[in-house]
Parts: sequence; structure tokens; C-alpha cells
Amino acid sequence: MIDHVGINVSNFEKSKAFYAKALAPLGYQFLSEFSASPTNSAAGLFGVEGNPDFWVGQGDVNTPRLHIAFRAESHEVVQAFYTAALEAGGQDNGAPGLRTHYHPNYYGAFVLDPDGHNIEAVCHGPS
Repeated sequence: MIDHVGINVSNFEKSKAFYAKALAPLGYQFLSEFSASPTNSAAGLFGVEGNPDFWVGQGDVNTPRLHIAFRAESHEVVQAFYTAALEAGGQDNGAPGLRTHYHPNYYGAFVLDPDGHNIEAVCHGPS
């Protein structure tokens, strides 16, 4: 089981604002921030119910860009994520819809974050 994942971003404040808005429909909140001293770069922790499982840190942006999928409880939450991410400055990389080539109930949406990381929300259940 993965405890947490972190990505590097070119503009910490911009990415912090993007993820705070984009991940809110999935139940994520911005939990805390570390200065550069303990982590060698500014880092922000996001999570659900106080569990910091997604970290964003100022640094050299990962190359190639990463793909990170967040689980959603319903198709409506996937759609809310997509709308919020676009409003937060994300770029469309795949509108909400079924991706039956993965499996019959795979419903996902994809956006590119400010650095071009492919961020997805996915629901594996029926509508």
C-alpha cells in the first residue's frame, strides 16, 4: 500500500492554489506546509480526513511529467473535479466519460496541472 506520493512543481504557490481547488470535490484539503529547511524545498501536504497522502514540492519539475489518478466515489465527483480543475487553471486532457478500453465501468477525467502533469479523477463503479 502506498502511503503518499509527491511531485515537484515549478511554482509552489500556483500549484498549491491549483490543487486546493481541483482536489476539493474529491474531499482533499490542504493540510500543512513545510518551509525549505527540513525538506530542502517548500512542500505542501494534501489529504482526506487529515491523512497527507499527496505532497507538492518546489523543485525541478519531474521529467517526463507524471500521471496521478485520484479515486472518486461517483461519476458526479469526477465531473466536479474536472470542472474545478479547469476553473483553477488546468488544461483539458480528456473530458469526463467512460473509458471502456480499461474496463466497462471506468469513468475518468484528465487535466494537465500548471506544469503539465496529467491529473485524473476516476470512478470504477457503475453510474
